[in-house]
Amino acid sequence: MGTASDDAATVSARPEPESNQRLWEIDALRGVAIIMMVIYHFTYDLDQFGSFDIGANTGNWQRFANFTAFMFVSLVGVSLVLSYSRATARFENEWGLARKYMLRGLRILGYGMLVTVVVWLAAPGGSIIFGILHLIGLSIIFAYPFLRQPVLALVAGLGLIALGMAMGTPRVDFPWLFWLGFRPEDIGTMYDYRPMIPWFGVSLLGIFIGHMLYRNGIRRFALPDLTWLAPVRWLVKAGQYSLAIYLIHQPVILIVLEVTGIIDLGLL
Repeated sequence: MGTASDDAATVSARPEPESNQRLWEIDALRGVAIIMMVIYHFTYDLDQFGSFDIGANTGNWQRFANFTAFMFVSLVGVSLVLSYSRATARFENEWGLARKYMLRGLRILGYGMLVTVVVWLAAPGGSIIFGILHLIGLSIIFAYPFLRQPVLALVAGLGLIALGMAMGTPRVDFPWLFWLGFRPEDIGTMYDYRPMIPWFGVSLLGIFIGHMLYRNGIRRFALPDLTWLAPVRWLVKAGQYSLAIYLIHQPVILIVLEVTGIIDLGLL
């Protein structure tokens, strides 16, 4: 999970001293999320491609994966609020501002499509057709009307989450609503699937949280700067490069496991 929110974790361009600085706690939380994702995917690879009966798709491991995705996607919403506070000072018209988020979302969606192609070529037994990058890309585009409406974002977010819990993942015989959460019968194995229902609702919750904690891009609570601690600095740095880490960590993990003989993908 990792993400478009790398760009968005900045505060409003205002004269206050912290206005042009990244909020270290947002980067650190994103760093925690990307480390959790690496841990889960390492476990998943052992379970999926090795002889380890871990059950990465069930029980507590599945809850761990869902919580990791929840962190990523909610931080996207928080970061969009921070980014929007800054961007409104630089754009003179609404179209220019909307275009900014449309292009950002399309860029992240493009990364998701790249992942889809790579997985299709490298692992024909499974697919990532609408994973977390696809979700984040579309969420950035669809979230724009909610960036000034935190209460509406809260209501819509809770509604989408409740709808997703109620409907589960219905099996259908058509593919065109796959991105919403209607899964075709013949889709086969998917390594990652995060449909807009309910996951877009999580990003909307992030928008509400962002307004409550960082209204106008300014931190609304007291928090000491802990970046003097080396582990915190490492988490911050990981959070700032979470998108790059997301894109490369799976190939790195698989290559290391293959070279060490822990799994055999037939690459050597």
